[in-house]
Amino acid sequence: MTSFLRSDRSGAVAAWLAAVAVLVLAMVAVGGATRLTDSGLSITEWKPVTGAIPPLSPADWARAFADYKTIPQYAQLNAGMSLEQFKAIYWWEWSHRLLGRLTGLAFLLPFVWFLIRREVPRRLVWRCVGLFALGGLQGLVGWWMVASGLTHRVSVAPERLAIHLGLAFALYGALIWTALDAWAGGARQTLPSPWGRWAAALLALIFFQILLGALVAGNDAGLIYNDWPLMNGELWPKHYAGANLWATVAHSQAAVQLNHRIGAYVLLAAALAAAIGAQRSTYLPPAAKTWAAVLGAAVLLQAGLGIATLMMRTPMALAVIHQLVAAAVLALAVVFAWRVRRV
Repeated sequence: MTSFLRSDRSGAVAAWLAAVAVLVLAMVAVGGATRLTDSGLSITEWKPVTGAIPPLSPADWARAFADYKTIPQYAQLNAGMSLEQFKAIYWWEWSHRLLGRLTGLAFLLPFVWFLIRREVPRRLVWRCVGLFALGGLQGLVGWWMVASGLTHRVSVAPERLAIHLGLAFALYGALIWTALDAWAGGARQTLPSPWGRWAAALLALIFFQILLGALVAGNDAGLIYNDWPLMNGELWPKHYAGANLWATVAHSQAAVQLNHRIGAYVLLAAALAAAIGAQRSTYLPPAAKTWAAVLGAAVLLQAGLGIATLMMRTPMALAVIHQLVAAAVLALAVVFAWRVRRV
């Protein structure tokens, strides 16, 4: 593997990885809009290569529309929709899938080029291979998610949506971390302090909160209980419990919304405590303290956006902004966790 090594750091590789992270973020935004417009089931087959070509003739469109008419979503929600209305939802899903394909190429082609030029730091070669594999897995999981809505449901399974979104955010965070490693060079020993563990715990809490938010989205739970801080005037919604534990955790609208609210309160308290504690720490350098403060402010902003999105019954623009700020919060947490591990 030494032939791959020219330097322990590479600004070009860091910029490339950061650009791919931006593409992943764009996929998250387009995916959110696709879900909000109920467009995700408009393409009923998975063709990783030939699917990049959309319908090009009236016959192609008629065939795609006929396929859509065979699934429960059409029969139960969209019966009688026109071809033009179908095209509107089709283009959302096609754009989301096309962006996924372009993101894969934007990773693979420069990666091969950087390997040929020996610009990828040796310690990051196999990590980049893993990132590409994670991106491929994301595509498979995306189809697995869509398939859950083609037979017995009118939408995708919320738990599969959570896994799909969780993988996207995991890939996004890993790209940012790897870009930082490529930019800064080999890791240096950190001063002994508890901040590495605290930063990791905060990052995990943010990721878990994103998963809870995905369950809210998958269950359309943002369309009910639109008061705050109570839920229909109650502290604890009376319809919280489902038929069993799984039905409660993954499929109860009341439960997933309350769980997401509680997660937000815990996360906000933890982020503000970390921001305040960082300023008082004798272990952290000034840069890490700044990142902690910015992260705390971002979590506070995200909490406010979440409340506004809920009380306005999830308008599309605000919901997408809420999702993008979640990505910004995760990115800040990644940078903070990375920074406290370096002197």
